[in-house]
Amino acid sequence: MLLLLVEWPEFMVCLYRNDQSVSNMILRDYPSYVRYFYLTARTITGNFANVIHGLNANHLTDQVIQRSKRMILDTLGVGLLGTSTEVCHKVTQYSKVHSMDFDDTWHPATHPSGTVLPAVIALSEAFPQKKKISGLDLLLAFNVGIEVQGRLLRFSSEARNIPKRFHPPTVVGTMGSAAACAKLLALDQLKCKNALAIAASYAGAPLANAATQTKPLHVGNAAKHGLEAACLASQGLQGNKQILDTESGIGAFYTDYNPQTLPTLQSYPWLLGQQDVAIKRFPAHLGTHWVADAASSVRRKLVESSDNLLPLDKIEKIILKVPEVKYVNRPSPNSEHEARHSFQFVACSALLDGSMSVQSFASENVHRPALRELLCKTQLEHPPDNIPSFESLYCEVSVMLRDGNTISDRCDTFYGHWRKPLKKEDLEKKFQSNASHVLPAEATEGIIETVYNLEKVEDCSVLSTFLSGQSARALLKKLHFL
Repeated sequence: MLLLLVEWPEFMVCLYRNDQSVSNMILRDYPSYVRYFYLTARTITGNFANVIHGLNANHLTDQVIQRSKRMILDTLGVGLLGTSTEVCHKVTQYSKVHSMDFDDTWHPATHPSGTVLPAVIALSEAFPQKKKISGLDLLLAFNVGIEVQGRLLRFSSEARNIPKRFHPPTVVGTMGSAAACAKLLALDQLKCKNALAIAASYAGAPLANAATQTKPLHVGNAAKHGLEAACLASQGLQGNKQILDTESGIGAFYTDYNPQTLPTLQSYPWLLGQQDVAIKRFPAHLGTHWVADAASSVRRKLVESSDNLLPLDKIEKIILKVPEVKYVNRPSPNSEHEARHSFQFVACSALLDGSMSVQSFASENVHRPALRELLCKTQLEHPPDNIPSFESLYCEVSVMLRDGNTISDRCDTFYGHWRKPLKKEDLEKKFQSNASHVLPAEATEGIIETVYNLEKVEDCSVLSTFLSGQSARALLKKLHFL
């Protein structure tokens, strides 16, 4: 590679600028081993490897740093709360992040942070004390993992809608975890390609396991397998060097897969800078959040002149106008996991209570008689203009009363969506509420302070120490930003 840089600078210009005249010259005039290296690097997989290897902290923008810190804080809180769930107790090693369907959601649809953050934190803990991983190192690796997921999703129009076949974190999340860990391990370009290739053989899980106790394994396994892929690549294990280029590679997961080269490293345009994530206020499928806000608005109109109790006996029918998403159409959910994937349940629960929370999915609330009564009166409609995309879907809730009146409201953007992001204080309240189930208040505050100042932290192991619940007071004195 050094020889190429010294003797043939045009070679690198061509790689990064796609200069066709230089390309023709290299293929015509240069030795065979140079042509081989050039053709290999020109693949989509090689292009990704170049970007994963080449991105550095100077490429990070203030906006990307601030957005990713919000994602990190939210994901840590969700993970801490998830450790108290039945699923996590059954399969501790796999499900600490996603066991409540509470983590962030991107567009095109996936849960980006949960597949990357556990992997890079775990990997950072494995480094020897003499080679400390800084907070900026962690931020860079995290964002590389997020970026790879976003780019892969944009190679498919199918991926822009709510998925039908594969759960996205099991596909692009596994690749993002591998990329993030490859970055933290400082793998060269060849090993980055191998990490992606190995990760692809771990990728993919059917969407049929949504709304079951198996779904939480998807995100946990994506994080684990991406980390394992990067470690195996670091040891020299090899895979297909064109795994992102072929229909039988990552293209196997998307019928309209159409890969494109990434932008040049000069002033690299991060997707997170262009597209923020949605952060959930309650643990359920993102599509139900439109339903919750619309139903809560209808309830306020229904109880304006009463004693704050929903007039159940006056309700004839409830109509929900939502996109057609089969795995979130569950008229009579029987478990918390089914309830988290039910337009009907969330609408009826929000009508009864005025809002949604973690407790809304407790067994006693899922099976309460008043809610079952409302479920029996609830019907779905799928207007043709209501596209199943997190960017454009809407929900309209109409409650038809026995006296002939109809009370309706519509939600086009719920609070927490990237168009209406959570305020800082509400994000912190969510984190504190989630983390308080596991950690003392001192450790919780230490995590908040550390994440908000992550780019200044010299040794990110302090984050792991806080996460373990150890005393925050002594650690805070060691942090150089205080």
